Amino acid sequence: MNWIKLESEEQINEIKNDAGYSIIFKHSTRCSISMMAKKRVEMDADELPQEIKPYFLDLIAFRDLSSLIAETFQVHHESPQLLLIKNGECLLDQSHGDISIEETVEVVQA
Repeated sequence: MNWIKLESEEQINEIKNDAGYSIIFKHSTRCSISMMAKKRVEMDADELPQEIKPYFLDLIAFRDLSSLIAETFQVHHESPQLLLIKNGECLLDQSHGDISIEETVEVVQA
């Protein structure tokens, strides 16, 4: 998976204003559960439609951006967490063991 590193408020604004699909994967580099969720996402990444932009947020390095994401997309902060965004709206919010690329693809195809 070719992650786009999420490192600025400007990128969050770009995601919010994008008419296409984006996913944001919020990852704690200090958490084994987060590491397992990241591996599952990366193993199933070939199922994602090519037009989905995959963003990766390192929560330890960019905690303030995680809070901004929660506020911007009106979701509760969790880690690990996968958000599916389109037209500035969070269409899917998954965390921990519920993170599923299969479900993400189902929402996109609906």
